[in-house]
Amino acid sequence: MSDPQVWLITGTSSGFGRRLVSIVLERGDRVVATARSLQTIQDFPQSPNLHLLELDEQVDEAAKVWGRIDVLVNNAGIGLLGLLEECGVDMMTRQFRPNVFGVLDVTNAVLPYMREMVEQRLFQGLGAYASSKAAVQAVRYGAIPGRQPGDPMKAMKFVVDVVRGEGVAVGREWPLYLALGEDAERDIRNKCMMMLKHLDEWQDVIRDVNL
Repeated sequence: MSDPQVWLITGTSSGFGRRLVSIVLERGDRVVATARSLQTIQDFPQSPNLHLLELDEQVDEAAKVWGRIDVLVNNAGIGLLGLLEECGVDMMTRQFRPNVFGVLDVTNAVLPYMREMVEQRLFQGLGAYASSKAAVQAVRYGAIPGRQPGDPMKAMKFVVDVVRGEGVAVGREWPLYLALGEDAERDIRNKCMMMLKHLDEWQDVIRDVNL
């Protein structure tokens, strides 16, 4: 790619977000790195391609830095621990506010700038309804966060490869899902096998609603 892309990456004070910033800069792109507190990201090496921002849904400020936003990485989030019967609605609301509604707020704020760069086709749909139902289903599969196996730097390099269409992504179509790690592969395969087993066992009932 000849022109550097502008990345807006949230939650860059630690973890994947912090690693992603350095990798994107190494590839020659520009980064607006955000955190809830600027003090937590002041130790990034200085670069003319890096701008630090305390993001409080002020996406307009991020877009003004280089006049556009090409890539949005919604990385910011929190993880609250608790058994389902202990959490209650208050705790679930505190969890969803940054991890779901915060993502939607930032995405909706960035989309107008992305529309200026590429042709967009927008469709009306039942996204809000479907996501609410998916959240209820996902509660059943809650897992305790921990130290997953694998190299996080290598994982983020693969993410950048996919976005830029280079490295491991050359010659491949854009993936609908990007599973990284043998544990992710195992869990996805197990889930698919479980769903296929269910379809096979209940096929007669599933199809019996046909007119």
